[in-house]
Amino acid sequence: MNAALSNRSRAGRPRADNPRVSARIGALIVQAATARGVDAHRLMAAAGLDPAWLADVDARMPLAVEERLWDLAAEWTHDPLFGLHAAATIRPGGFDVLDYAVRTAPDLRAALQRLVRYNRLMHDLATFEVSVDGPTVRITHRFADTARRPCRHAAEFTLASLVVVASQLCGEPVQALAVDFAHPNPGHAEAYRAMLGVVPRFDAPASCLVLSAAMLDRPVPAADPGLSRIVTAHAEQRLATLPSAAETLTAQVRRLLTEHMADGPPTLAQVARHLHRSERSLQRHLHAEGTPYAQLVDQVRHELALRYLADERLALGEVAYLLGFSEPSAFHRAFKRWTGMTPSAARRRRH
Repeated sequence: MNAALSNRSRAGRPRADNPRVSARIGALIVQAATARGVDAHRLMAAAGLDPAWLADVDARMPLAVEERLWDLAAEWTHDPLFGLHAAATIRPGGFDVLDYAVRTAPDLRAALQRLVRYNRLMHDLATFEVSVDGPTVRITHRFADTARRPCRHAAEFTLASLVVVASQLCGEPVQALAVDFAHPNPGHAEAYRAMLGVVPRFDAPASCLVLSAAMLDRPVPAADPGLSRIVTAHAEQRLATLPSAAETLTAQVRRLLTEHMADGPPTLAQVARHLHRSERSLQRHLHAEGTPYAQLVDQVRHELALRYLADERLALGEVAYLLGFSEPSAFHRAFKRWTGMTPSAARRRRH
């Protein structure tokens, strides 16, 4: 860790103890399940969804209700991939302001930028990170509260919906180059291939979708500049009314590690000083959130390693340096522990 870290200070923001999501998500789940023979009123009652929420475009429901809806819909439709398949039902306008902001963008790059900025209108915890790695663009989906993870059906719906909406925006089918999910493999490889274009990798550090970066500047045929200005102005007004975004202590530490890993992972003492905490307090809170410091360093290195290896312009020695390893052999040992293969084998496998 260097002086750049110690000179930058961001105040910690409050944790969302009772996260909520837009009831528009609940409406989509109910509609997708109803179309396959499930009784809507029975499903809503069992999950705890108040039918009045569906008539209010601004209504938000507890995250726990959304997760129960996904699980019950999958069970009652006898579809173990209900979330994946529900993405195919997405139609323009289903997610209100966020949807219109994304769909009126001039190109896919701007659409993704708006998704990152305005997704809080739909979800208290879910975040998107978009990073361009040479010929590819990686879209990572996770919760700001890293002690939680999106449930399996929600994660699969989210990444599949990116493919569906991108195809709708571009006016032609879009297929992923690679997909990672943080949850275990439920099987059904060909169903994933049919929906996403590839068979995903499971038990990954985070759920993410990789697309061709060449698509980013492709114009959206239905883009409407006038309507876009109106919609984004409304989205900004709505965003301003929301409480400050929640960022857990784990998320703050993860961000600092990501920003400064190339200098060698900061020590617990250095991070504690930056966050104006004692080492003991920081370690205690990280344990309470489920990720001790050493484990968090390892997770961040693993995620960055996968990202850097995807960039063919980086030699393996450079990747080791960017991850803060003192020598390439230490990186090779760590990567084999993470994945069961060497970095060079992983890069060949991507081809």
